[in-house]
Amino acid sequence: MNTEEKDAAYIAHTYSRYPVCFVKGKGSHLIDEEGKDYIDMGSGIGVDIFGVADEKWMDAVTSQLHVLNHVSNLFYTKPMAGLAEMLCQKTGMKKVFFSNSGAEANECAIKGARKYSIDKYGKERNEIITLINGFHGRTITTLAATGQDIFHKDFFPFTPGFLYTPANDLPSFIKLCEEHPQVCAVMVEPIQGEGGVHPLSKEFFEGVGQYAKDHDILLIVDEVQTGNGRTGKLYGYMNYDVEPDIVSTAKGIGGGLPLGVTMFNEKTENVYTPGTHGSTFGGNPIACAGALSIMARIDDALLKEVTAKGQYIKDEFTGAKGVKSVAGMGLMWGIEPDKDVKEIVPRLLAKGVVVLTAKEKIRLLPALNIPWTDLKKAVSLMKDVLAESII
Repeated sequence: MNTEEKDAAYIAHTYSRYPVCFVKGKGSHLIDEEGKDYIDMGSGIGVDIFGVADEKWMDAVTSQLHVLNHVSNLFYTKPMAGLAEMLCQKTGMKKVFFSNSGAEANECAIKGARKYSIDKYGKERNEIITLINGFHGRTITTLAATGQDIFHKDFFPFTPGFLYTPANDLPSFIKLCEEHPQVCAVMVEPIQGEGGVHPLSKEFFEGVGQYAKDHDILLIVDEVQTGNGRTGKLYGYMNYDVEPDIVSTAKGIGGGLPLGVTMFNEKTENVYTPGTHGSTFGGNPIACAGALSIMARIDDALLKEVTAKGQYIKDEFTGAKGVKSVAGMGLMWGIEPDKDVKEIVPRLLAKGVVVLTAKEKIRLLPALNIPWTDLKKAVSLMKDVLAESII
């Protein structure tokens, strides 16, 4: 059997895959079984933050692999402590919990928010508001937190205690809080990624932050996709004047290894005590060593370059033939074509460009250090495909 046949025979049918098998890559290029070269504008859904086979990340991971691959969290390890220190120094947050994925990071945030409120106000104050069209993961609880009806089927009963409000509608958010005095937290993405690449407006995000602060409602910011330099700031919330109480992230910080992070500010830093939460693989020395390499390189110069490349993408696609709308920030963009996106992606693959989708949009999440030559070539090929008539 070939790879596609083995996949069909032995792997659970949870993915609709494109008929391409990648076997290797370097930087922002991927190579398939036939030797065809593709420009990668998706970076594994934002995971390959410095591209495929990044030398510095590989060196850090390989060095740690030969020293200490794993010990339990009953003991200390230097990579985990060093990564936590770096994250706190870069963000101003006070404590960090490590897990293995974005969904786990969000579970930790949800549990932490409820524990903070229950400890302070009693067990009835436990409701969490999330945004319609948001996405927070695929566990039972993070599916419940996800404000999309399409995910609220098949797996009943979902975890109770979640309320949903429209993004960028501050009066509706405030009204919902007033109608539900048991709200303990609000959880948002600075840019709704899976929901269609919709940035939060400054007025809404900052208004939510201020209302939450005034009413001791915790502000949880889900930075699984927007974090680690993706928006042109270290974390997406830094584009706004907000002060999150809990921040979750994953994807790019691991560089290709599973790593989830939940960060707590001075209000929430002591919410967890020994035995109240845990993770066998959370803070694994190899994953943390790689993440240290990544975080050390997300500096002002790189963020400035991310912003410039994002502006280039916006300028090139705004008003381009076949494009209905453009939305995003940094190197996270949604391009809405005037044709069915399902017809566009195969044509782009044929041209040698790998993209993602989000609802009706083409979603772009290239490596933060994608060379200008690769970026410009990919954009040019995309514009050609979008301008083509489809019969």
